[in-house]
Amino acid sequence: MKVYLVGAGPGDPGLLTIKGRELLARADVILHDHLASDAVLDYASPAAERIYVGKKKADHTMPQSEIARLMIGHARAGHLVVRLKGGDPLIFGRGGEEMEALVEAGIPYEIVPGVTAALGIAAYSGVPLTHRDHTSAVTFVTGHQPEQIDWSRVGHAETLVVYMGLTAIGDISARLIAAGRDPATPAMAVRWGTRPNQQTIVATLADLPAQVAAAQMRPPASVIIGEVVALREKLNWFEKLPLFGQRIVTTRAGMADPLRALGAEVYELPAIEIRPPQDPAPLAAAIAQLASYDWLIFTSANGVRGFLAALDQSSVDLRQLRARLCAIGPATAAALTALHLKVDVIPEEYVAESLVAALKPFDLSGKRILLPRAAVARDVAPVALRARGAHVDVVEAYQTVVPPTDLSAVAAADWVTFTSSSTVKNFLALGGGRLLDAGARIASIGPVTSSTVRQHGYAVAVEAREFTIPGVIAALVDFRQTHSL
Repeated sequence: MKVYLVGAGPGDPGLLTIKGRELLARADVILHDHLASDAVLDYASPAAERIYVGKKKADHTMPQSEIARLMIGHARAGHLVVRLKGGDPLIFGRGGEEMEALVEAGIPYEIVPGVTAALGIAAYSGVPLTHRDHTSAVTFVTGHQPEQIDWSRVGHAETLVVYMGLTAIGDISARLIAAGRDPATPAMAVRWGTRPNQQTIVATLADLPAQVAAAQMRPPASVIIGEVVALREKLNWFEKLPLFGQRIVTTRAGMADPLRALGAEVYELPAIEIRPPQDPAPLAAAIAQLASYDWLIFTSANGVRGFLAALDQSSVDLRQLRARLCAIGPATAAALTALHLKVDVIPEEYVAESLVAALKPFDLSGKRILLPRAAVARDVAPVALRARGAHVDVVEAYQTVVPPTDLSAVAAADWVTFTSSSTVKNFLALGGGRLLDAGARIASIGPVTSSTVRQHGYAVAVEAREFTIPGVIAALVDFRQTHSL
């Protein structure tokens, strides 16, 4: 069919191009490199065949000829093939060789450029490769075979970027100085640039090899040499993000992107999966009597969605709704206001006790209340409302189940976030206790969830003041700003 040579960028999945992301979603086969991050591969279709063809120093999965054979063979079989390469395919990525192989085989192809490592690490380490006051020229060289480079020609470039030169940095430094480069020239090495585990070492050209050795820095890394490196102290922004470098496990969807925007390395391990109710009949019966209810109380956005799904399958619509609406928190209220429904009551705190208190001004004697919620939930609200004379119908609008989850991808974590008691129980059922036992701190969405954590023998390091996902994230930021981690 066709082969697309796609640049995956330097690591941050947000730097993948729109076209690259669209192709990954459509691909039948993906041949990916060592430097193409797992987070980028998350954009791929689950049905795509993934073949690792990565190369590391002295560790090549397969020869270049075999990679070409795979590309050609899958294309001839009618597949859409994505050859996913770290950085940009045509900057030290052997993309030119692969293009030649495809041309000789008569296979159509396209190139989708990517952000090359030099641009990524420069941007994310606060070092502009060009600057009006410092440099107007940049030279890129590959450093894995320094003896093949004429350092007398390239060594005086105002800004010099050395790809794949970390293991030979001592030799490169000596050759540059011997070619006349000032030993005091600012220089830096950056490993895993643009990723939350980015590691940066800044020194002089003469001292950089010793600093790299002392830090035991390993590839993949690139080196930037030039006066612009001195601007890093002033312009560095990425490594100053409030959660930079923190490894955070999220047990609920919707948290990863805002955490990554704050510099965190995020492992998404959802501990709950939302499914339709096991028995839809009680909810369907309640919806058939929708006009008879005086109040509808929703304790989660999932409850709203489950209610609406059942409403869509019934002969009833929102025109029969005469009840007042109560939502336990802003996310739940937002799910209702998206339907252009007005929410009458939102408690000050997003727990059942506060919900009961918020309804205290209303006469509930003889009133009919519908409470669509999870299959397993606390009975605080229905018990208290019945005590006030209300007729409360509690119906299952959805159920939460333990999804299949692979914890092996998480070698270590600084934090585990919990957004409900269900996420705590399910996470522990999946074997997540090993991360907590190894020292991962716990961030909880609120007191009910925190109580469940403590019942299982673990301490809560931070608890959200506002019982929402943004509240959990704010609590993590506050902790990081007030503690030396």
